[in-house]
Amino acid sequence: MDYRMTTTALTIPGFRVVHNLGVVRGVTVRARWIGSQIAAGLRTLGGGQIPEYIKLCEQTRAEAFDWMCQHADQMGANAIIAIMYDATEIGQNMTEVLAYGTAVIVEPEQR
Repeated sequence: MDYRMTTTALTIPGFRVVHNLGVVRGVTVRARWIGSQIAAGLRTLGGGQIPEYIKLCEQTRAEAFDWMCQHADQMGANAIIAIMYDATEIGQNMTEVLAYGTAVIVEPEQR
């Protein structure tokens, strides 16, 4: 899937939806590494950004997004619209991240 054909919007400029294939999703669960927890805990004492958690969140979202795109590919989609993310704490050190959207087939608009 061409990542340029993914959007949080309901349309992709210059294209029209010709077929709706349904919901696609990508789910991943990540646990925080004890070393990063200790480092992050120390950083909270001074305030500000916590790079260990930023990196973990970015990696987790990217993985969920990739799984969603693979799901859309399997369905035969060439685009995904209305993409959203959701996150849920599963346990003390585990978080589920879900990326979901609508798999569609689009074609260039006629002018």
